[in-house]
Amino acid sequence: MAHLLTNDEGRSGPEVKRRLQGLLGAIARHRARAGALQPAVAHVLKVTRSYWPGLFHCYQVPDLPRTNNDLEHLFGACRYHERRCTGRKVASPALVLRGPVRVVAATVTRERAFAGEDLAPEDVGRWQALRQELNARRQQRVNRCRFRRDPQAYLATLEANLIQQTLPS
Repeated sequence: MAHLLTNDEGRSGPEVKRRLQGLLGAIARHRARAGALQPAVAHVLKVTRSYWPGLFHCYQVPDLPRTNNDLEHLFGACRYHERRCTGRKVASPALVLRGPVRVVAATVTRERAFAGEDLAPEDVGRWQALRQELNARRQQRVNRCRFRRDPQAYLATLEANLIQQTLPS
């Protein structure tokens, strides 16, 4: 039965979805024959049902890799190019820390060249929210480093800031 879903090259999203529905229907109809594996079959059906709305997302986004191997290849290529352009033996920590931006940028720029007008954000609010999220994550890393370097000084600074905020103005 597993061959029904493997190698989806050239198949459309609706076709893959229909084939999976057929396979799950057959599994549900014949679950009584599973014997001791009935709880496992019920679990697979339940989990698949809960993931169903996002299960075929790769078919709704053009050029999104369809399989885990394709995704791994995409990310591996990003790491390879990051190492190559920086001269590092391992990928830069910024690739992971700024991943939502850098991986997408690295992937898209391989597909086509961009003009300056293309780089302007369409939704400035969303862009600002992303910047704030990335800066908050960076600040958390900085704080962890400061705490590890000198826990007493870090805690004293936190305490002083807290006392200053609680005092009436």
